[in-house]
Amino acid sequence: MTPSWLVLDEQVARICDDLAAVPTGPLRLCLQAPGGYGKTALLSYLAGLLREHDVPVLDAWTDPLGDAAGDDGENTVLIVDDAHLLDEGRLAALHPLIGGRRRLVLAYRPWPRPAGLASLTTILRRERPPVLLGPFTPDQTARAVHAWTGDAPAPGLAARVHRLSGGVPGIAHRITAVLAAGPDLTDTSLLQFRADLDHLDPDVRRLLLATAAGGALPIDVLAELLDREPARIDELLEAARATGLLGLDDTLVPAARQAVAALGPVAHRADLWQRLAALQLARGDGTLTVARSLLDAGIGGSGLAPAFQAGAEEALIAAPQVAARLFAAAAASGAPTGARHALATALGGDLDTALRLADRLVGAPGTGPTAETDRAAGAAVAAAVLAHRGQLAHSAERYRWSRTPTSRSFAALAAQVTGVSPDAAAPDAVDGPPTLLTNAAAMMADGIRESIGGTPAAALATLVQAAALLEPAGPAVLLPDSPAALAALVALHDGELDAADAVLDRAVTAGMGSVLMARRHRLLAGWIRMFRGDTAAAHELLAAATTGGAPIQLRDGLFATALQIGLARRTGDLPEMHRGWAAARETVLRHPVDLLTLLPLGELTVAGARLGERAALDVPVRQALDLLDRLGRPPLWHATLHWYLLQAAVVGEDAATAAVHADALAADAGATAHTAVLAAAATSWCRLLAGDIDPDQVVRHARDLARTGLSWDAARLAGQAAARTADRRAMVTLLDTARLLQGRVPGPRAEGASEPTPTGQLSAREQEVAELLLAGLTYKEIGDRLFITPKTVEHHVARMRARLGAPNRAELLARLRATTTGKAPA
Repeated sequence: MTPSWLVLDEQVARICDDLAAVPTGPLRLCLQAPGGYGKTALLSYLAGLLREHDVPVLDAWTDPLGDAAGDDGENTVLIVDDAHLLDEGRLAALHPLIGGRRRLVLAYRPWPRPAGLASLTTILRRERPPVLLGPFTPDQTARAVHAWTGDAPAPGLAARVHRLSGGVPGIAHRITAVLAAGPDLTDTSLLQFRADLDHLDPDVRRLLLATAAGGALPIDVLAELLDREPARIDELLEAARATGLLGLDDTLVPAARQAVAALGPVAHRADLWQRLAALQLARGDGTLTVARSLLDAGIGGSGLAPAFQAGAEEALIAAPQVAARLFAAAAASGAPTGARHALATALGGDLDTALRLADRLVGAPGTGPTAETDRAAGAAVAAAVLAHRGQLAHSAERYRWSRTPTSRSFAALAAQVTGVSPDAAAPDAVDGPPTLLTNAAAMMADGIRESIGGTPAAALATLVQAAALLEPAGPAVLLPDSPAALAALVALHDGELDAADAVLDRAVTAGMGSVLMARRHRLLAGWIRMFRGDTAAAHELLAAATTGGAPIQLRDGLFATALQIGLARRTGDLPEMHRGWAAARETVLRHPVDLLTLLPLGELTVAGARLGERAALDVPVRQALDLLDRLGRPPLWHATLHWYLLQAAVVGEDAATAAVHADALAADAGATAHTAVLAAAATSWCRLLAGDIDPDQVVRHARDLARTGLSWDAARLAGQAAARTADRRAMVTLLDTARLLQGRVPGPRAEGASEPTPTGQLSAREQEVAELLLAGLTYKEIGDRLFITPKTVEHHVARMRARLGAPNRAELLARLRATTTGKAPA
């Protein structure tokens, strides 16, 4: 059995197993592989295995070859490592030894190919083709790393080793210890490659250095760069691949690329890379790879500005952060980068820098078409940044000043959602190129206009079509908002959660709006999950949207903090609501009110009522109501806000205020199926507050709410009705409905019944009550969370005291804490 440190593929492992089983059997083997692929390690293992069975082993480099030609030569195994380096005389001496039954293992690189070696391998091929050793698979790398570290490796170590080594076993072995100690290769660790590089032909070293900067380069480029004939370049590529540093795709193994770039003479490297950049630019080839290499190496100068600019344009779509760095390098080299630098910086998520660059462009002196174009583009960048910061009125102002067809559409959109007069909101008819962005921007403005003065269905269709139109542009466009996000918001307000999910999924797949919109798309997806009652998935999306990346802008911060508070409210986490309230209130007060922020405003209003801070958001709520009045109270937007205000009144047991918002909802009832559902459910809430509960009506309205996607609201309506009814049969029906709508399967037992857990102490329901009791919730709050009555909570607490032998509430809490921590109460 092979040792754990020797990771072999199936073919080689089978050869080793056969030799271990019959060490004196036939053995004629050729091993071919580039350097670092494990030939020497395998030969060492085979030699040790043979010697353990008293089989004579000769080394072609150190032992007299005549010993293999004696009478007992048939028993001797001749091992020849690095046969490609043997001189012709030594190779000729091997020829007599391969006749008959002589046993031999020959290992060599695919280049160079001495004539004597070619002759030897030709003879041996007749018996068996050479065994070609390949790179490690990810699984083989993981096994090797485990063996080399002598312990279970840290999570992700094997994957990093495999990525940086390209699966080359020798390189993987070199870098494992380094990566086990830190996330990156160090300058000291790269010195391990110096011996490999020092022994190379100078032309091969120059080829590797060029490849380190430019990736896989065409032969004619290499020929011109290295001043060699194309035939010579073929030989150099063969020699480079044979080192194991250059892969078959003619790109350097990542670790080797770092080493080649770091260990090459600085002046030589700078000269070669600058010449490569100039050559690629002159040919019209892509310069991104070499431009990044020059940038990372700190190589600049006025002569490189065109290469930096060309590389930046190349990177703008897929890697805007890289494009921004390259534009900055071009600007530092004296090139006028104009609005492209501001655009790349904004797409990369650095909005502070983008706003500074854009503002500088808008105020820059100068005349002529180029200056005017840059000013207009700079104004559009500034407008997009301000939109992400929630300043839609200022955004609209800059878009109007920009006066491009796309900007005018975005200005109209911003004007509409902030309640500007219809004339100011309508985009001017202008001539311009019919680009994807121009058309999509016009459709976005049309869709929002339709949501205010038309029908939600038409608005949603227009915005979904705008999103589909813009999908091919992917991350290449700077948007104040994405059509997918607008479509999702309209769908959320209209109870069309499936449509919202679908359009956001496609936007995420297309990378619409670059990293600048990715966070917004994730947050809105989290809102969809929260509406449906899937709090776990919503928490995951919230974490993904708020962890790492660029600083969170005000608009995204508002949606994120409202989502966090909303999830805490739905899970009964009162301490979390208290922790987040101050920041949430500050965020909503900083953000000007517009149609697109009614959801977070409404959610935080309900939370404020829950926390006894109902008046804290009176000003923005009043502003939102005024905005809706100016717009003619469009039902899509109007109904949503009044639904939230109704919920806030319900939390505060304010029947009079709840009736006011129910009347507002009733006025919108005929607009859409969704507004009708909200209006009907509002009547149930008002009757519930008055103590007049119709179980059949509540169940019907709750199920209608769930069908529109408001599953948690539906379960809460049924649960609250159950908590307030005196009819036990109706209570059970309503509780079962609440549990079913929240995703719980109703049980067959009557409410309050319990089953002992395997511990023999608390039932499953009692454990739920205990956790909430320890969190500081009141009996009513626990009842709301579990869809049981406060009286039932009281009964559970009494039984828990009896089970745990607690004479009073304080002792019960102490014993429950002890059960949780495993420690006896003091």
